[in-house]
Amino acid sequence: MKPTLLLCCTAAALTASSSAFQTTRLPNVAHSSSGRSIGSTSGRIITSTSTARSLFFNNNQATQKQPIETEEEKQKRLKLERLAEIEAGEIRRQQRVSEDKLGYLFLFALQFLPLVGSDRYLSIAYFFGLAVTTVYLGGRQEVIDAPEKVTKQNALYAPVGASLAIGGLYFLLKNGLDPTSLYAVGVTIFGALCISDIGVPLLRNLFPSVDFGTAEIELPEGIAKKLDVDRLPIDGLITLGLGLLCTVVYWTPIALENKFLISNAIAWALGMVSLGAISLGSFQTGAILLAGLFCYDIFWVFGTDVMMTVATKVEAPVKFLYTAPPSDTPKDYPFSVLGLGDVVIPGLFVRFMAKVDEVLQPKNLSYFTTATFAYGAGLAACFGANEIFQNGQPALLYLDPSLVGSALACAAVNNQLSEVWEFEESSEEKVEEA
Repeated sequence: MKPTLLLCCTAAALTASSSAFQTTRLPNVAHSSSGRSIGSTSGRIITSTSTARSLFFNNNQATQKQPIETEEEKQKRLKLERLAEIEAGEIRRQQRVSEDKLGYLFLFALQFLPLVGSDRYLSIAYFFGLAVTTVYLGGRQEVIDAPEKVTKQNALYAPVGASLAIGGLYFLLKNGLDPTSLYAVGVTIFGALCISDIGVPLLRNLFPSVDFGTAEIELPEGIAKKLDVDRLPIDGLITLGLGLLCTVVYWTPIALENKFLISNAIAWALGMVSLGAISLGSFQTGAILLAGLFCYDIFWVFGTDVMMTVATKVEAPVKFLYTAPPSDTPKDYPFSVLGLGDVVIPGLFVRFMAKVDEVLQPKNLSYFTTATFAYGAGLAACFGANEIFQNGQPALLYLDPSLVGSALACAAVNNQLSEVWEFEESSEEKVEEA
């Protein structure tokens, strides 16, 4: 098993506002005030004109009385609306974590497995449980802002960009330049922010009696002016502190064998945030991305020593680790490895199939459930091949065909093959409009 390079993306926060317009129709005056029918055409015209003038005068007068919003008031209103939007999103995230609490508890319990031993089969159980559960939870998690959509062009060139990145790292290593420290600093800083983000709904579920929606800390005037905020939420500060603590522990001069679970926690937070921040946009985009990275993974693992060299020489929390079993033969790297990309890249497809479920409402098989089982089956096949051939395997060789093939088979069973193949997230809006 080996890590696929994950190029972490930060989603742009997209906010949308809508305006409601109300049209007032002029009354068709056909009766006088005494209730008698107005017989002449001129009478109807005079009455309608009088009514129109009255409506225009009243509307104009109301417009003149309405105060004009200053720029400062507008900014204040927009800030309050944004805070309300964020809090509504946090409530949704808290509720979803509560629904999936057994999955999160299972992940927590799984971290004690290394205490049992470092047997190879224990490492396989650890990786399998961690990866499948993360893909499931990441596919169901709620987000506050709309994710960044991958275009077909992005998907087409993703293997090229990933190849340039991993090739660049390999070139530096072979020429005596070790980019590990610089790379790891960037990853751990971003990882601290990811722990802060993903930790908020977890913290709220741990302490449900605390009203975190109103629990804030007022900032000193000088700091408030620099940050342009008066208060900071307590839950965000607590989880940010936890993220920074993990970063500090990661950089302490302790052997990685004694702190690899901290590295795994940072990698997990990076993976969960990436799954919520990126959307494939359409089924065809997902198929293109998986097909391209399928070839990328096979080439760099089987065709060269680039992938394995970068995986073992560049140490950063972008992979999941488990201590290798003791051996009489010295090992170059004391860990079994599952790359973060082998979780996030297929996980994006699994999450996308949850969108397909929401829109197409299949009657026979759930696309999301099918994709989750397909991911587990593909990962199991990868582990099996690793045991048989006793060498590193490109996980996407097994995962990508399993995911795309199962999605199309599920669509055929649901008699929705063309709908799935042509599915785009924009179609969700069309269904809602209809």
